Amino acid sequence: MGLGALAWMADVPVFVPDVVVPAATVSSTADVDRLLVDLFHREARSLVRLARLFVDDRNAAEDLVQEAFIRLARSAHRIQDDTRAAAYLRSIVLNLARDHNRRGLVSLRHRLPLQSEGAEDEDELVLRDDQRQVIDALRDLPHRQRDCLVLRYYQELGIDDIAATLGISRNSVKTHLQRGLAAMESLLGKSDLGDSR
Repeated sequence: MGLGALAWMADVPVFVPDVVVPAATVSSTADVDRLLVDLFHREARSLVRLARLFVDDRNAAEDLVQEAFIRLARSAHRIQDDTRAAAYLRSIVLNLARDHNRRGLVSLRHRLPLQSEGAEDEDELVLRDDQRQVIDALRDLPHRQRDCLVLRYYQELGIDDIAATLGISRNSVKTHLQRGLAAMESLLGKSDLGDSR
């Protein structure tokens, strides 16, 4: 089941009351539906790309994003500020991707073949050798450094958004970014030296 299974959300009529719901709470079913549909339209593709950087399997990435939306829907009543829902959703995707990799890449054994004619350009994960080296180096980093680098340079999030997504301070984000970039430079420098011998 892929992300397409969630596409039905875009066509479901949602009751939107005339009363403006304060941004402080997500309490009613209509509020949850509205929040999920809005997040789906704004974030789904970006979340699949994010998940693919960790699982390198489009079907698994779509499944992880779908599971993230399901988990968000189940716990939406606990969201105090709906403007932070996107950060919460990114955090769920990152945690699911980590769990997926810990369990082993079961989905790789059951993966459907990628149909090149139906795949969109943005769905084609890095194919060039230099890009593959960067992805491999990212995967070798400690998870906090990897998460910060991916959110900063692939998702193009600011320091505050990264901190909100990961539930860490701004200074921690900056530290992880600096250490991650230094480690990437070291890893990629070593691979370049190894290739030239």
